[in-house]
Amino acid sequence: MKPDSSLINLAQGNLALASLAAVLLPALVPSSVLDRQPDRSARRAILLGTFALVASILRVLLISGFGPCHALIWACGPVSLDFRLDGLASVLSLLVSFLALIVIRYSASYLSGDPHQGRFTKWLCLTCGCVLLMVLSGNLLLFALAWSATSWCLHRLLVFYPDRPGALLAARKKFIFSRLGDVCLLLVLILIYHEFHTWDFQSLFDSCKVLRNSAASHLSLGLQICCYLLVIAALLKSAQFPFHSWLPDTMETPTPVSALMHAGVINAGGFLIVRLSPLITLCPGALALLTLLGGFTALFASLTMLTHASIKRALAFSTVAQMGFMMLECGLGAFSLAILHLVAHSLYKAHAFLSSGSMIALAKAKWVPVGRPQAHPGVLLTSVLLALFVTWSSSRLLGFLPKDDPSYSLLVLILLLSQAYMLWNLLSSSLRLSLVFWGVLMGMGLSLAYFALHRCFVWMLKTSVHDQVFAWTDYHICAGLAVLVLFLAVLFFQTELPQWEQNQGYKILYVHARNGFYFNTLANHLVMKIWPGNREPASNTSKLV
Repeated sequence: MKPDSSLINLAQGNLALASLAAVLLPALVPSSVLDRQPDRSARRAILLGTFALVASILRVLLISGFGPCHALIWACGPVSLDFRLDGLASVLSLLVSFLALIVIRYSASYLSGDPHQGRFTKWLCLTCGCVLLMVLSGNLLLFALAWSATSWCLHRLLVFYPDRPGALLAARKKFIFSRLGDVCLLLVLILIYHEFHTWDFQSLFDSCKVLRNSAASHLSLGLQICCYLLVIAALLKSAQFPFHSWLPDTMETPTPVSALMHAGVINAGGFLIVRLSPLITLCPGALALLTLLGGFTALFASLTMLTHASIKRALAFSTVAQMGFMMLECGLGAFSLAILHLVAHSLYKAHAFLSSGSMIALAKAKWVPVGRPQAHPGVLLTSVLLALFVTWSSSRLLGFLPKDDPSYSLLVLILLLSQAYMLWNLLSSSLRLSLVFWGVLMGMGLSLAYFALHRCFVWMLKTSVHDQVFAWTDYHICAGLAVLVLFLAVLFFQTELPQWEQNQGYKILYVHARNGFYFNTLANHLVMKIWPGNREPASNTSKLV
């Protein structure tokens, strides 16, 4: 006998509500009470986080067995509390619940003995709960409220130590950029309700499908502005160029905050783009802007990252670069690949920050090429040909060759360039052919894993995310060519770098890159003019906590 679909939907909705309530429950307890019993508060938070993770796992199993659903909890006109429980929400809610539990457990020992550990646990749980609510939201209004609440709660964690001027300056920069993103999203809410008279995601996506299938060749001005505002909001939230400087400066916060921010909160911009992809793909100009700025940010942040000796600051620039690459994937319509990137980066970055103390020992233990690579054109050409063989053969084995999809072809070319750089290092640094042979096998294995995981995520997200295969407009041709030229330039720069180390021009470039090309300094001056002072206002450090 087939189960009643209404009962399944009710069960999934109750599980979603239970997981949210578990994470948000510490918010009901005053901070003063939690501070008096910090160890007990931490243990209870761990138990509640475990419950939320179990509820997320059960919900994922129900969605896998009975398909996606829409759970309406409460409604009053256009305002409603409802959950969109599909493949995208399942993957990301499971990720958020898992990361929340890990970070809460880590913070229990990390802040042990701190007089305000209970308050920290409270705001940590609140931040995780807001991110989980954002992932599960079934309408744009609820999404926007969770989006803004996440930023407000994170701000309380960033200023947890109000006597650290560097932490306060970074938190204020983040606060200002986040409020700009909130304004963009507020304007999107107004424009969407004016155009579609609803905030419900399913109704909105159905209307977008009608627009895509209609004979109309242009979007209305309101919808075009809406798409560009969504892109700007995502760029602001994900610390993309030129709004990136706040993220590397938030290193004076407790390590659990860094792990949560870099593994979870920073992904909100990418999730916004993927969730509203049926709307954004109607505007090629917005996608081209996302492609160009995402690709440039990835390379800009990667170059800056190489100049920093601080582990946590280098990891922060790595996050900016990874988010840029995810925006590039979204701009090219590879939304399933962007979610794969999001999940992989979140797990890696959480581990990297929570184990940052052992990163130095790992760096000393890893293999380093012997000698200085020689930038010979023949070696570079051989590396590119080997990378072409590795990428083509691995994609051929899985039947994943791009055909009439220029966007995916560009992503495969970028993968090829990364493989070429790895093989160039091996060919230039060692005369042992056996090492090159094992390098080719490793590249083959990585490529196979890449294509296999991509196919797996396409299957998991088939009911909620649809990768767009579209004919490139002039916008996309220009943006795609610019990104490819940038990646080729970086490959050339990396291979020539050993020859330029003693060059005066290189030393000057190194100094400028080390200072982030002074965008950080400019942002600091602007923030200090807008928000002067060396401490948080007293009302923020006492009454609000």
